[in-house]
Amino acid sequence: MMTQQEIADQLSARFGDDIRFSTFRDQMSAYINKEKLLEVCAFLKYEPTLQFDMLSFVAGVDGLPRKPRFEMVYQLYSTTHIHRFRLKTLVEEEADGWGEIESVTPLWITADWHERETAEMYGIRFLNHPDPRTLLLPEEWTVHPLRKDFPLRGTEQDTPDLPHVVK
Repeated sequence: MMTQQEIADQLSARFGDDIRFSTFRDQMSAYINKEKLLEVCAFLKYEPTLQFDMLSFVAGVDGLPRKPRFEMVYQLYSTTHIHRFRLKTLVEEEADGWGEIESVTPLWITADWHERETAEMYGIRFLNHPDPRTLLLPEEWTVHPLRKDFPLRGTEQDTPDLPHVVK
């Protein structure tokens, strides 16, 4: 089992200035530019000393009012070496209100539902996702309920027949 620092050292040796690290409550995270996501993830998965063969979860974070607004978090685990690591990247909100980032489903099929949920809840589009259908919300919804600017009581658009909606 490698320490998080040893994993960080390997990432630094391979990606240099394209990666930076932070530690919070003894958990290290690697921050990368979203353009490097697939390259870094492939290295983490296929490098023999790392072998992060399991993607535990993918999560979106709305950092409003921070710019870039969104953060994507990828929690990785190696069933071979019994170590874990967290990868993060920032995603801009585009003019159409969506963020965009490459899908990691070609590397870890477990990303499928995680990315679909994140797309619906935060409005982050996963490019080259094999099945971008909605998972939880009605297809006609154009709102993203986990964004910080979503009204706590909903909107007329997403809950037109409910009496609790503020009009």
